[in-house]
Amino acid sequence: MLRARTHLTTAALYGLLILLLAPSAVFAAQSAVDTNVPFGTYSGLALLMDIYKPATPNGFGILVINGSGWYRDVSYDAPLLKQSEEFRPATQKLLAAGYTVFVITHRASPRFHIADIVPDVQRATRFIRANASRWGIRADRLGALGGSSGGHLVSMLGTLDGKGDPDATDPVERESAKVQCVVAFYPATDLAKIDTPSGSVAVSLATGIRPPAPGASASSAASRQYRESSPVTYVTPDDPPFLLLHGDADKTVPFQQSEIMEAALKKAGVAVKLIRVPGAGHGTASPGWNAIDWPALALDWFETRLREGTPSAGAR
Repeated sequence: MLRARTHLTTAALYGLLILLLAPSAVFAAQSAVDTNVPFGTYSGLALLMDIYKPATPNGFGILVINGSGWYRDVSYDAPLLKQSEEFRPATQKLLAAGYTVFVITHRASPRFHIADIVPDVQRATRFIRANASRWGIRADRLGALGGSSGGHLVSMLGTLDGKGDPDATDPVERESAKVQCVVAFYPATDLAKIDTPSGSVAVSLATGIRPPAPGASASSAASRQYRESSPVTYVTPDDPPFLLLHGDADKTVPFQQSEIMEAALKKAGVAVKLIRVPGAGHGTASPGWNAIDWPALALDWFETRLREGTPSAGAR
């Protein structure tokens, strides 16, 4: 009798354990990831992405660009940008909702500059669009999510014209690089106005040039390069809807950077929402960000603005 009772208790405990683990076990079993997929090879250097495929695809794709200050160590063991955990909670939330998620690695400073990096993320967008049927997603409805330097880059994808070259021998390059919905966390939007110690150093390395001196002519080399590297420069009425999330205690990329972008988008008549996170610093792991459910806010923006929205001209 004692043995039977022990057997039942063990079985009950085992069943309870299975019940507790079931959601994560089912998620792991039903979702899949393709790692190290090359979306381009520039001068023999492979540009890689990881593709997270949901159990039940909803037909929409999201490009994710983690923050890095546009920087990676010049060494053979430098970590790949796509391996960052910065937006893992958002990726999991998007997967559960049926989105196919593409997390990329791009070239970085100090060896490369924004003039190199922007074409990399445009290439990734073109590659996803050219191969949309492989993953069962719509080529005319792509979203992008990023933070810090990644927020800068997804903002560039939303504001640059991004037209493909119809005469390109590479069919990928014929595709548009403009996305149809943007979620940018603490983005750098007007590089000349980033005056924090860490932020200005990152911008200098990423542009390859020192910031314009106070009172410098708008035609100076530094002023021109900073302007050409800033998303706010390219805002036009046909840009996609933007969600901006920024902590007002950010000591790397000042909160004013999102305010500048919000004002420019509003002036152009573009749908935009800025969420101010009181007391939050730079990065979703920093103090203050746990006060809001930022993965859910990102998901909700894509649900209402990408899935239910109208394709923009940039996709055609």
